Amino acid sequence: MSRGVGWAGAGQGAAAALQLLVTLSFLPSVVEAQVTGVLDDCLCDVDSIDNFNTFKIFPKIKKLQERDYFRYYKVNLKRPCPFWAEDGHCSIKDCHVEPCPESKIPVGIKAGSSNKYLKVANNTKELEDCEQASKLGAINSTLSNQSREAFIDWARYDDSQDHFCELDDERSPAAQYVDLLLNPERYTGYKGPSAWRVWNSIYEENCFKPRSVYRPLNPLAPSRGEDDGESFYTWLEGLCLEKRVFYKLISGLHASINLHLCANYLLEETWGKPTWGPNMKEFKRRFDPVETKGEGPRRLKNLYFLYLIELRALSKVAPYFERSIVDLYTGNVKEDADTKTLLLNIFKDTKSFPMHFDEKSMFAGDKKGAKSLKEEFRLHFKNISRIMDCVGCDKCRLWGKLQTQGLGTALKILFSEKEIQKLPENSPSKGFQLTRQEIVALLNAFGRLSTSIKELQNFKVLLQHSR
Repeated sequence: MSRGVGWAGAGQGAAAALQLLVTLSFLPSVVEAQVTGVLDDCLCDVDSIDNFNTFKIFPKIKKLQERDYFRYYKVNLKRPCPFWAEDGHCSIKDCHVEPCPESKIPVGIKAGSSNKYLKVANNTKELEDCEQASKLGAINSTLSNQSREAFIDWARYDDSQDHFCELDDERSPAAQYVDLLLNPERYTGYKGPSAWRVWNSIYEENCFKPRSVYRPLNPLAPSRGEDDGESFYTWLEGLCLEKRVFYKLISGLHASINLHLCANYLLEETWGKPTWGPNMKEFKRRFDPVETKGEGPRRLKNLYFLYLIELRALSKVAPYFERSIVDLYTGNVKEDADTKTLLLNIFKDTKSFPMHFDEKSMFAGDKKGAKSLKEEFRLHFKNISRIMDCVGCDKCRLWGKLQTQGLGTALKILFSEKEIQKLPENSPSKGFQLTRQEIVALLNAFGRLSTSIKELQNFKVLLQHSR
């Protein structure tokens, strides 16, 4: 998501610039000193994740995101906000999302089946029908709708009870394919009450927090003297593991989004040609320990925690994709085979990581209480995925929906271990399935986290060179 306030634009005053020059000389060491060491609630450390991501994950996940199967994402950006009257869409040009013309979508993707990665769903008749529909320009006609219905996989499993996200109906006329490479996540200028309202609703109404406890840096909080958020963290540490994890996941996602904004900032626009790049002042405003009263480094540590959770999910779901029946289908046989090989390579790396988060430590109490807590956890996250339809900037909404769906899919995987272990090798499973939409969201969301950690390293280098 390209945002200000997580979606908020930067304060660019001369005083801030002057303060930057004064503090820049010691900022790198302060940031590095505080974003280091072992993460809370797991046995992994920041340096291990940095090295693993830089040398193993980032180059491969970046390459995977450029493959046709993963670059086209179908999304409905016109769903109304279910919680409050919308206060208008962002009219800034950088908020705009350019949908992909049907002629550009690979034939195997636009055939219409949500389970288009299965070889059993890919037959010659289907391809011929899809190509004919494309030639007639009838993708939204009655013929196209009939084709879409016909192409729904007979083995599709309705696992709505396991979904952590509100999924878009891919057959809706309002759903469109978007080329993610042509609509990158970056700063758009979207800010103000609309953007703040979204994040405030996420934190205040969905993170198991009583209203009497105020988040650090919350502008609505009464004056707390020298508290600096310590009472909030005292409350947080008193929660059960599952509720602490929930908060850290949301905070980590927010930090990742803010990093993307800082790294892809509109620096200047000359004769209609924009220049995008890292904005060190914006990075400092959001993450400097002094300016954020220690909150910035905590948020960055939550980013690493979120990375660890999604990394674990990828290692757990590997057997699903290792089956011969699974084919990441676009219609281009050679590219499809290369894409699957690359994906399996990434899974191999994820399984080699030695310090995975242990999800079995969650929901491990008495069965009735654990089941109730898990359902509460799931519904809270599902509610957050619905809030993404309240984002007023289309590009922010696109990336917000994708990244929350990716995290939701990761959670679905982590808590479906038994179903994944029972997967049949040569036939669709009725106990656990992923739609193409979930697969694309899962890998792109993890790609965004991998990029965030890489960008954080880049900011450290830039700040050191500026001393």
